[in-house]
Amino acid sequence: MSVKIFLADDHMIIREGLRAVIEKNTDMKIVGEAGDGRTTVQMVQEKMPDIVIMDISMPEMNGIEATRRIIRNSPHIKIIALSMHSDRRFVTEIFKAGASGYVLKEAALSELVDAINAIKRGCSYISMEIQKVMNKKLSKHPLYSELTDREREVLQLIAEGKSGKQTADCLDISVKTVDSHRQQIMKKLNMHSIPELTKYAVREGLTSLEE
Repeated sequence: MSVKIFLADDHMIIREGLRAVIEKNTDMKIVGEAGDGRTTVQMVQEKMPDIVIMDISMPEMNGIEATRRIIRNSPHIKIIALSMHSDRRFVTEIFKAGASGYVLKEAALSELVDAINAIKRGCSYISMEIQKVMNKKLSKHPLYSELTDREREVLQLIAEGKSGKQTADCLDISVKTVDSHRQQIMKKLNMHSIPELTKYAVREGLTSLEE
């Protein structure tokens, strides 16, 4: 069954580009589009897509408020924010509103397909460039900096309460590999339990987009 996608962006040329990329995938179908936030909220309730690709900066109603209203009315619908902004406050607010993903417009359009696939698997998705912004504080931590990129991904998912199987599904790796990464993380951080890892990640801000 195809995943139903709604496009919300005030620039038609961007919507056309998104449509061209997304519809190359036979398991994805565009069911509607809009150029402002207010129309987006109305049409999403009519079309009931699985995923909305949401521009943050739109006329009449911005993407953050539109996301908030859509999630309030239909919490099963997933929102992927699409924005030119990498500023932490935009990321914070859209996730507070209920978004499941964040992709920069300057990123390759293929990254959007990666985000859609991640959301389909029940995972969240944040562009690598955004992750760098969000992890800037953590990167200064002498222990955290010793972790590989994949180990950091595993740590975040563990701290978010994902099981070994769920983490494996999100990262498209085996449960055995997840276990191996977890052991290496514990060794590098000198920690001995999942609660310790979770507490560390929360304290350092890894699992929260709050300032």
